[in-house]
Amino acid sequence: MPRFNIDTDYLVTVLKDLIETPSPTGDTDWAVSLVQNELESLGVRCFRTAKGALVAHYPGLRDDRPRALTAHVDTLGAMVAEIKGNGRLRLTALNGVNWPTVESEGVTIRTRAGVGVRGSIVLTNGASHVNKEAGTAPRNAETLEVRIDERTNSAEETRLLGIEVGDYVSFDPRFESNPSGFIRSRFLDDKACVAAVLASLKALHDAGVSPAQRTHILISNFEEVGHGGMDGLPEDLYEMVVLDMACVGDGQNGDENHCSICMKDSSGPYSKDLSEKLLTLAGQAGVVLKPDIYRYYGSDGSAYWRSGGRAQVALIGPGVDTSHGYERTHLDALRDTSLLIAEYLIEEN
Repeated sequence: MPRFNIDTDYLVTVLKDLIETPSPTGDTDWAVSLVQNELESLGVRCFRTAKGALVAHYPGLRDDRPRALTAHVDTLGAMVAEIKGNGRLRLTALNGVNWPTVESEGVTIRTRAGVGVRGSIVLTNGASHVNKEAGTAPRNAETLEVRIDERTNSAEETRLLGIEVGDYVSFDPRFESNPSGFIRSRFLDDKACVAAVLASLKALHDAGVSPAQRTHILISNFEEVGHGGMDGLPEDLYEMVVLDMACVGDGQNGDENHCSICMKDSSGPYSKDLSEKLLTLAGQAGVVLKPDIYRYYGSDGSAYWRSGGRAQVALIGPGVDTSHGYERTHLDALRDTSLLIAEYLIEEN
């Protein structure tokens, strides 16, 4: 039986706040600040690393096998690569953008002066009444452009708006929480897991319970480009649990309604002993934890090991449909993920 109550209202509220705070890789300060405020409200001491990640230290009852949790706050996004002669923008992806899924999406260009300029992503010469190939043309970084919602018809006029090459571009998330429990939004990867970590720590705080071991929490900000997983963590870690979205699709064992545990991804297998510990804890807490294999996936756990990390590593997370697109998960998966984290943190062995 579970030993904690997960505050699902808090979980959904903090998830919505996180998702509606833009944080494309490289421009994550606002979202990191939001997480820091939440952690400090729970009495957790935090600091920023030189790279801008957030690390929290959580005292435990023991100190012989210190643990870490990590989840990433950076998301997909883009950067201005060119101001075109017609005043529109060519983009470059900051990470694994699936270009066809962002056509017609609203965006905000954040200028160096801190001004947000609105626009949308459209196909170049995309009018069906003008271009008979508009329906079949490829959608990629070269064929899509940002149509700015200001009067501009030249590169010079666009620059007068304060826009320049290198400015960050964030996509509208379109967050929606439904009475059925389904949550639709961009960037559930990985803000769903950041929210689950916060909800689990709130459950411990509300119950007046301390972790069994000294625990470090890394909210990384460069996961989507492959180098977030080692930042600010101590050398003496014994275990690290990575929280990241679980794959859903053809051939996968997991689904949107449950938490999954990744036994192996593109970088190889995760730690057998720690994975089996989490599977046992899940069974004791009544959590259906789905073991799975992710073929085209890497995590901050992989980056941690490649950087020389010596701890055991396991990877869990809620099932997320249509990853790197317009994603969806279910509140049951988020609650179970939060509950399993809380159970793990107080596990003595």
